Amino acid sequence: MNLLLFGTFGWQELLIIAFILLLLFGTRLPNLMRNLGKGVTSFKQGLQEGKKEDEEEDAAKGGGA
Repeated sequence: MNLLLFGTFGWQELLIIAFILLLLFGTRLPNLMRNLGKGVTSFKQGLQEGKKEDEEEDAAKGGGA
């Protein structure tokens, strides 16, 4: 038994679902994707800053990896 979420849908069904979603959320979709992209970018920057702070703390303590 195939338990994958999209394993039972063909490309035609997925295209129809995408079209319906575009009709329902078409005006809000660009803003939603833009905000999602900004969120991902902010998350990545936060991870890099945290990593940089950890490296600075390790260097200040005189410890290494």
